[in-house]
Amino acid sequence: MLNGLRKLFRSLKIPQMINLKAFKLMDQDDPLKLFRNHFFHQKNEIYLDGNSLGKMPKNIPEILGETINNQWGKQLISSWNKDWLKLPNRLSEKYGKLLNASAEEIVFGESTTVRLYQVLISLIQSGNYLDNLITDNLNFPTDLYVIDGLKTQFPKLKINNIEYHNEIEADIDLLKESIKKKPGIICLSLVTYKSCYYYPMKVLNQYAVKHKSIIVWDISHGVGSVPIDFKESETKIAVGCTYKYMNGGPGSPSFLYIESGLHSLLENPIQGWFGHKNPFDFNPQYKSAEKLDHFKNGTPPILSMQAVESGIDLTLKAGILNIRDKSIKQSEMIIMAIKDHLNSFGYNLQSPKKFLRRGSHIAISHPNAWQICQALQKGGKNIPKIITDFRPPNFIRLGITPLYTRFEDLWWVINQLENIVESESYLRFNQVKPEVT
Repeated sequence: MLNGLRKLFRSLKIPQMINLKAFKLMDQDDPLKLFRNHFFHQKNEIYLDGNSLGKMPKNIPEILGETINNQWGKQLISSWNKDWLKLPNRLSEKYGKLLNASAEEIVFGESTTVRLYQVLISLIQSGNYLDNLITDNLNFPTDLYVIDGLKTQFPKLKINNIEYHNEIEADIDLLKESIKKKPGIICLSLVTYKSCYYYPMKVLNQYAVKHKSIIVWDISHGVGSVPIDFKESETKIAVGCTYKYMNGGPGSPSFLYIESGLHSLLENPIQGWFGHKNPFDFNPQYKSAEKLDHFKNGTPPILSMQAVESGIDLTLKAGILNIRDKSIKQSEMIIMAIKDHLNSFGYNLQSPKKFLRRGSHIAISHPNAWQICQALQKGGKNIPKIITDFRPPNFIRLGITPLYTRFEDLWWVINQLENIVESESYLRFNQVKPEVT
């Protein structure tokens, strides 16, 4: 472990003292260190699950308090004209800055699942693509469920779910061959939920267009952790959530991006009143709004939308390139520790080795993964609780959220992964799992 980490430390200009003090020195030199102060933290707890649910910014109680007590409690319906109607567009503008898109190309609201269903149906009904829908076994389950459910609505639709030889990386040649043979609509997760594989976005977008196809990207596990440039990558359509690295809160609304050139070619299959050209005219006949506004559906969820804004503000202020730089450094440290040391304790890396093809969490496997997760969360005397998450069959995910994950946190998790197995303390925990792991 020590030799490998020393080499890594030299390459990253990190102090070569392999102890807690060295990791704390790295925190002192971290250009993002002050952003941690913007979040709530529990004493004696390390949170490595921001890839599932991000932490709450400290100003959220004040923001929601103002919304509930003043805007809703006192101003009531007048708040729509004063602030609420402007909020979704304001979020679109800020996410546009992060993703290099215009505010008119992004709409907020609904869940990622609903947005994906909405846009896939729109693409199918447009008649612009052949009746082929390609996905793969690395995609997030809700995406796969949505795709599978489309078979009953569109009997002519041919679904091809590519099975790669592993759960870590996509076989890009196989994916390209599938697109070439069965052109149409493709749905992929930009960063996969289990292994954290990071697809070559631009390469695949260009290949899809060449073969008269289009890719719908689910960027939920990538937004806020990796640089995403919709224009540079020639992305046509994307959906994403806001409660992971973007720290928008549980169930916070998702967003939909559609390139401006497609706005007039796609119809919203859900004709909701906020997608009407003049919703407050209350005309019984539907008249579609212009541009991407016609993909709006029902009334915006104001309470949850208010909580989203703080997360995007912090991300923009920190800078996505700075976030990515720290993420790479921290993930490389964990991978080096696995390779040089933790392998001998039964741990195996289940994420891509090359950082260019990896997002911001590290997946490792162990035969006793769930019991180890419980032992990490238990902590001990002078040992912090470490919150990770478990994914079947035996994966432990270590989420790195650079806005608040410290280098010191990594020292603790590396040491505890070793100590728990070496002492066999995980044997005190059973295999029974709660609903959320």
